[in-house]
Amino acid sequence: MRLSKEKEKNRYEEHNNDVEDIRYQQFVAPIVEKVKDMFTQSHLGLDFGAGTGPVITKLLREAGYQVELYDPLFYNDPGKLEQKYDYIVCCEVMEHFIFPGRELNLLRSLLKPNGSLFCMTEIYCDQIDFQQWHYKNDPTHVFFYHQHALSWIKSNYGFSGLKRQGRLIHFEA
Repeated sequence: MRLSKEKEKNRYEEHNNDVEDIRYQQFVAPIVEKVKDMFTQSHLGLDFGAGTGPVITKLLREAGYQVELYDPLFYNDPGKLEQKYDYIVCCEVMEHFIFPGRELNLLRSLLKPNGSLFCMTEIYCDQIDFQQWHYKNDPTHVFFYHQHALSWIKSNYGFSGLKRQGRLIHFEA
């Protein structure tokens, strides 16, 4: 059963997403480093689903990058969804998509040509015992991805490329 918006927001607020927490910064480092490797400070990015502690935005802004924030519960500015971006970061968000098709269409539509969508989430594989998998126990996690699903997303949402390194997923526009 899905949580109400209020209960979902309360659950997110329970997370210890302190942007100054070095462990949290290390956790998001793969996305931050990939953005720095591929884009310059003149490119515009979006932290989609930034949550209560937008650490990726903090780290990139400290490095001189331009990053906008959007989150339907914490940074709900629909104007941010009317712009185009060179890159979008989506860290620990995909598993919360109630309507993944709608969200993926939106994210793809927000990317400029040759843009990148960087996501982080745990990927389900056949070696995981689903009944014991901790990731499914979070009541806000409503959708899980398999490598085959990522390939399907690439093909069906107009992405030209897909790369994956562990939890880091890179869709190329």
